[in-house]
Amino acid sequence: MRISTLLSYASGFKEAVAEVKALEQAGLDVVWVPEAYSFDAPSAMGYLAANTERVTIASGILPIYSRTPTLLAMTAAGIDYLSDGRCMLGLGASGPQVIEGFHGVPYEAPVARIREIIEICRMVWRRERVSYDGTYYQIPLPQNRGTGLGKPLKLINHPVRDEIPIAVASLGIKSVELTAELADAWLPAFYMAEGAKSVWGAALSAGNAKRDPNRAPLEVFAGGAVAIGEGLESLRDLGRAQMALYVGGMGARSKNFYNQTFAKYGYEQEAKTIQDLYLAGKKSEAEAAIPQSFIDATTLIGPEGFVRDRLAALRDSGVNALNVQFAGRTREERVGYCEKLRNLIDAA
Repeated sequence: MRISTLLSYASGFKEAVAEVKALEQAGLDVVWVPEAYSFDAPSAMGYLAANTERVTIASGILPIYSRTPTLLAMTAAGIDYLSDGRCMLGLGASGPQVIEGFHGVPYEAPVARIREIIEICRMVWRRERVSYDGTYYQIPLPQNRGTGLGKPLKLINHPVRDEIPIAVASLGIKSVELTAELADAWLPAFYMAEGAKSVWGAALSAGNAKRDPNRAPLEVFAGGAVAIGEGLESLRDLGRAQMALYVGGMGARSKNFYNQTFAKYGYEQEAKTIQDLYLAGKKSEAEAAIPQSFIDATTLIGPEGFVRDRLAALRDSGVNALNVQFAGRTREERVGYCEKLRNLIDAA
C-alpha cells in the first residue's frame, strides 16, 4: 500500500520540498502538488523532480479547463522526463467558482471532457499524430474554423514512458464511474470507509465492468490525518477548519460537491447546518457542528491499535493506497509518524 501526501505551502515552498525529501526517506511514495488558484503546479513539480529521488510526483490536481489536452500531455511528459519516469498526471474538474471566476471559462460537461482529455493524452504519449474528432475537442481544428492550416502533429520528443499514470479527483456518480473505467488512480475527497460503498459502490462497479482488462486495477487513494501514539486524540480536531471550509464554503450553495458527498454519508441535516453557518460567517460554529463520529472515522490519529483498525477498514472498503496528512507540530514529528505508518503497513 503506497503512502501519499499533499505538498503544503504553509511554511514556504522550499521548506515544504525539504520536508518531502525527509518524508521520502521515511517511506513516502507519492506527493500531490496542488494548484487551485495558487501558483501553478507544474513549476513546483519540476522543482520536486530535481530535489527527490524516489517519490511519484503527481499533480493534485490540474483543472481540465485551464489547459488544452495536448498541453496537459506535454506537461506530464516533460515532468516524467525530468523525474526519470516519476510523474502522475492528476486531473479534475475543479468547480464553477474557480473555473468561471478565475479562468473565465464556462464550466460545462466535465465528465465528457475528462474522457476526451484522457484519450488525447494517451495518443500524445504514444507519439501518434493527433487526429481527434470529439464532441468538445477537435484536433486539428476543422477546416471551417480558424485559418484552415492545421494538420495532425505528433510529439517531437520521445517520452520516457508511452503511458503516464492518470489520476482523477472525482466525486459525482458519473465522474467516479468514468474514473473506474479509464483512470489509473482515483483521488476521492472526504472518504469514509464505512459509507463508501453506499455512496460510490455502484459507480465503481459500473466503471470497472467497462475497464480494459489489460489495465492494472484502479489505485484508490484515501486516508486522513496521521499521528500515531498514545494521548493524541485531540489532534483529530485540527482537521475541523478544513472540513468546515469544504463542506460549508467550497463552492456556491447549490454547487458544493463536498457538501453533497457529506450528506450522502447520512449527515444531511449536519451538511445543511454546516453550510448555513459557514456562509453566514460563523466559521467556528460551523467547525463545531462537524459530527465527532465523522472525524473519528476519517483520521488515522491515535494509538497503534486504533490506526491498525482504521487501516483494515480502509482496505476492506477498497482502498489500496493512502492519501494522508501528517499531524505533527514539527517536521521531526511528521517524519516520525510517516515512518511509523510505513512500519504498520509493512507489518500487516
